[in-house]
Amino acid sequence: MIQMLTILTQRELFLLIIGVVTYVALFVVTWQNSRRKMLLLQERLDKVKALQTTLDVEQNKQKIEELERLIAKLGSENSMLRLELEEKKARLDYANTIARIENAKRERAEGDIFGSDIYLKIQRLLNEGKTMSDEDWQQTAMLVDSIYTGFTEKLFGLYRMTPYDYHVCLLIKIHILPKDIALLTAHSKESVAMTRSRLYQKIFGKKGSTKDWDDFILSL
Repeated sequence: MIQMLTILTQRELFLLIIGVVTYVALFVVTWQNSRRKMLLLQERLDKVKALQTTLDVEQNKQKIEELERLIAKLGSENSMLRLELEEKKARLDYANTIARIENAKRERAEGDIFGSDIYLKIQRLLNEGKTMSDEDWQQTAMLVDSIYTGFTEKLFGLYRMTPYDYHVCLLIKIHILPKDIALLTAHSKESVAMTRSRLYQKIFGKKGSTKDWDDFILSL
């Protein structure tokens, strides 16, 4: 009887050890996966920050004016602080110059898009209620990449998109309305909306509106 109890106890101890080891292993794997996802998200966000070219000129202008007032108050005193403030002002001046150039380029780019053969064809397809062919998609991609250098490469550097995801992004980039994107891709308006929201969450790791995704695509 005592021997049977001893055997039973050993068996329970063995099962307990197996259970603990399994739990620890699962915990470690879960933690590693969670950490890997966090690192991937951070890497993706860093890429996004590096890619975005839209700058708030007005906000920078206010900061520059504030720095100019501080520099004027300092006079010749505290030369080190003065140099630091002048350096910040110079960086903001440079950022605003780049922003103005980017805005001018975007205005010119939109004119090139709206006057292109493929854009005019897309408008005809919409009037006729037709979808885009493979050749149409290729021409659209060539147009976008020729105007916005590296657009496709930037997108796929952030996330491995499906052809449909990519097509939606291309059409957003050339200012096609969501309801028209649905027609051109042979999908529902709901599908187009869900795709944009899903892509935003994949890239940024948080929920966002369809407009948030559109604004991001237009900023590239």
